[in-house]
Amino acid sequence: MKSKIVVVGSLNMDLVIRTDSLPRMGETVIGKDFAMVPGGKGANQAVAAARLGAQVAMIGCVGNDLFGNKLVDTLQENHVDTRYIKRLDDVSTGIAVITVNRGDNCIILDSGANYRITPEDIEACVELIAGADVLVTQLEIPLDTVEAALKVAKQNGVQTILNPAPAQKLDDGLLGAVDVILPNESETELLTGIPLRDEDSIGRALQVFQEKGVAESVITLGSRGTAYLSGGEVQFASSFPVKAVDTTAAGDSFVGALAVRMAQGAGIKEAVHFCNAVGALTVTRRGAQPSLPALSEVEEFLRKAGVCTPV
Repeated sequence: MKSKIVVVGSLNMDLVIRTDSLPRMGETVIGKDFAMVPGGKGANQAVAAARLGAQVAMIGCVGNDLFGNKLVDTLQENHVDTRYIKRLDDVSTGIAVITVNRGDNCIILDSGANYRITPEDIEACVELIAGADVLVTQLEIPLDTVEAALKVAKQNGVQTILNPAPAQKLDDGLLGAVDVILPNESETELLTGIPLRDEDSIGRALQVFQEKGVAESVITLGSRGTAYLSGGEVQFASSFPVKAVDTTAAGDSFVGALAVRMAQGAGIKEAVHFCNAVGALTVTRRGAQPSLPALSEVEEFLRKAGVCTPV
């Protein structure tokens, strides 16, 4: 039986352009390779999990426009259940303007319809959430909707993952409904107040999450891999050495992969190498959703890397 994952989150059309240098204030630079690519952290994570073999449903909102239609169509093509995505006439679909420079990216986001998904929409989906193995959410939708989704999941014994991006302060009540929090370095620093300078500071940050009521935390460190607590001790898992082409959906692919492994009953220690492999494959390709790997690709990548991990 397939693992069941519900993603509550954002859908954006990514407007991507590549440059050899980022513009300074008042400067115009020449770009190239413009593309419109389906994205949004929620949709990316839903597609990532679906391509890794899970049964995925998405709760979100788009405008009744060209971008919204394309985003929903793309989810359906990736076997994501889109019946719980609202379409509204009076608001535009979310967009992200992404500038890619030598594999790194800068993003400007217009949330649009993403901020029209409400706690009432979550209440209408209680049965869906209660039947899931894992609920995944992020912060590109209203915070009260995020909190409502986490609480419904917890009340029904469903595991929860929060990807706290874009970074913002969160109260301890919300964090107490999170089983696994999955921030990057800058998000960790904002949430804990601890600059991540070395292993000691990373350990202290992980401890802060635990003190705030989060059962487990995983910090993604880019090319340095990941850090997490296991048995009260800080553990590090190295990344796989690859040539990064575009990091746009790297974090989202990791989140989707972790949701799949958690739904299969794996703990963080068992899951982390699989998640790192998914992230590594993602950054070798361009675009958000187009870069997300299939399960067979991850299995082959791990086999060539000599890593034995059940998938």
